[in-house]
Amino acid sequence: MKLDILVLAAHPDDAELSCSGTILAHIANGKKVGLVDLTRGELGTRGSAELRDKEAAASAKILGLTVRENLKFKDFFFKNDYEHQLRVVELIRKYRPEIVLANAVNDRHPDHGKAAELAKVACFMAGLRKIESESDGELQEAWRPKAVYHYIQSNYIKPDFVFDVSDYWDKKVQSIMAFKSQFHDPNSEEPETFISSPDFLKLIEGRAKDFGHSIGVSYGEGFTQERYLGVKDLFDLI
Repeated sequence: MKLDILVLAAHPDDAELSCSGTILAHIANGKKVGLVDLTRGELGTRGSAELRDKEAAASAKILGLTVRENLKFKDFFFKNDYEHQLRVVELIRKYRPEIVLANAVNDRHPDHGKAAELAKVACFMAGLRKIESESDGELQEAWRPKAVYHYIQSNYIKPDFVFDVSDYWDKKVQSIMAFKSQFHDPNSEEPETFISSPDFLKLIEGRAKDFGHSIGVSYGEGFTQERYLGVKDLFDLI
């Protein structure tokens, strides 16, 4: 199965909070998008890994993903080492995406920056034919995505470009709220966390409005990259 876009996320709900509008827009335009969560978020204060699995599945249906997988790396304790890199290489070669979206290059949660670096390294490794990997007992062919873009999470990072998600804002919110155990619920008896505060979702909306305002639209999602954007037509930048 070949994907147009592969989204990598350290935890279930990372992608929903940060780039689900972009995902929705591309799916609406006929692109195949898959999402791979690296961990089950099992160290999260609220809910459980089993509940997060169910919430991730519910969100996948809302988004219309072609596929959603979980690598079940250890939450917080996974490393950017050969063992973990090879697992991600296998996925990249399995799905052969043109574009990879990955975690923020630095953020409040240490896993996010670590996952960003892991994704970057694995995307390069996947293109080296002398690094061997297997899928279903068969050797995989080398494949390197054309671009890796990093979505922006809790910490403010100046984006290299902003994607207009105005038409998909309401559905983005639906995908976020599929993870209802993690966010504000006045009836919940679980401990309050950074993201369960009622102000957190206001932060997400405010950030999206700010990014949107910068390009003259209602809502936007920001991304960074490590190489220059290349265009053949200046009108592509309007």
